[in-house]
Amino acid sequence: MQKPPRKLVRGLIVVAIVAALAIIAWLELKPSGYGEGFVSGNGRIEATEINVATKLGGRVTRILVDEGDFVDTGDVLAEMDTTTLQAQLQQAQAQSRQAENAIQTAQALVSQRESEHATAEALLLQRQAESNAAQKRYDRIKVLVQRNAMSRQQLDDAEAALQSAQAAVASARAQILSAEAGIAAARSQVIGAESALDAARAAADRIAADITDSTLSADRHARVQFRTVEPGEVLGAGGRVLNLVDLTDVYMTFFLPERLAGRVAMGSDARIIIDAA
Repeated sequence: MQKPPRKLVRGLIVVAIVAALAIIAWLELKPSGYGEGFVSGNGRIEATEINVATKLGGRVTRILVDEGDFVDTGDVLAEMDTTTLQAQLQQAQAQSRQAENAIQTAQALVSQRESEHATAEALLLQRQAESNAAQKRYDRIKVLVQRNAMSRQQLDDAEAALQSAQAAVASARAQILSAEAGIAAARSQVIGAESALDAARAAADRIAADITDSTLSADRHARVQFRTVEPGEVLGAGGRVLNLVDLTDVYMTFFLPERLAGRVAMGSDARIIIDAA
C-alpha cells in the first residue's frame, strides 16, 4: 500500500491545528449572557383567578365549557335549575294581578262612597230647608196663639213638626259623617291594595333577578382552569362551579439578585426576555 505524501500529511496537521485554535478562540471570546444592561434571574408568570359560583343553592343542569377553553365577556358558562324559581315567579305575577284587581275594586268603592257623601249633603240641604220652614211656621203660629188667633193645639203640632225637621237635619249630618268615614276606609283599601301590588312586583323582580343569576356568564376574557362540579350535582349558596384565569390581568413576579436589586428604582421601565420564548 502506497503511503500519502509527507506534504499532504503536514498540510492536514496544520489545518487541524488552525481549526482547534479557532474553536478555542471562539469559546474564549464569545459573548456571555445578553450583554450590558441585562441580568438573569428567576420569576413566575401569574394571573388573577376568579371563582365562578352560584348565588343560590340548587342543581347544576349544564356546564357549557371545558378546562382549557377560552371565554369572552357574556359567554354562558353554566346553568342552574330554575324550576322552583319559575313557579315562584308565576305566583308573584298572579299576586300582582290580584292586587291590581283589588285596587280597581277599592277605587270603585271610593267612588261609591263619594256618591253617597254627595247624596247625604244634598239631603242635608233639603232637611235644613224643611227645618227652616218649620221654624218659621212655628214662630208665626206662636204669635197668633199669643193673640188668640189660633189654638194651642196648632202650636203644639207646629212645634212637633219643627222638632221632627231638626231631627231629620241631625240624621242627614250623621249620614254625611258616615259617608266621609266610608270614603276614608275605601281610600285606605286603595292604599293597602297598592302596597300589596308594590310588594308583589318587588317579589317578582327579585325572583326574575334570581333566575337571571342562575345563568352563570363570563364577565371578562379568561381561560377555564378547573371544573369543580359536573351536571346533576347539587350546590349550596356560593358553591363554586368553575375557576377562571383572567387573561387581561397577567403579571410576572421577578426576583433580582441582591447586588442589583438596589439599582432598580420604582417605576423604572423593564424589558423581559423569557427563556421559553
